Amino acid sequence: MATTAALEDVVEVSPDKMSGAPVFRGTRVLVQTLLDYLEAGDSLDVFLADFPTVQRDQAVHFVELAGKAALAPLSANTSR
Repeated sequence: MATTAALEDVVEVSPDKMSGAPVFRGTRVLVQTLLDYLEAGDSLDVFLADFPTVQRDQAVHFVELAGKAALAPLSANTSR
């Protein structure tokens, strides 16, 4: 997956899938599940083994985008 891909390229939200909760595009795997695994200390490899429909590049790209989004407010405050 190209590093310039947008969140919409990795995640989809549809009322017809998982009651509209965000899932990895082309799957029924909740994005929150990856966050839960990582929060519990599980590796990306464990998550991917448990959810083989998620592609590694999807998961990695989501984490990269989430990190950038989390750090964006800090970057905006660098004008001190």
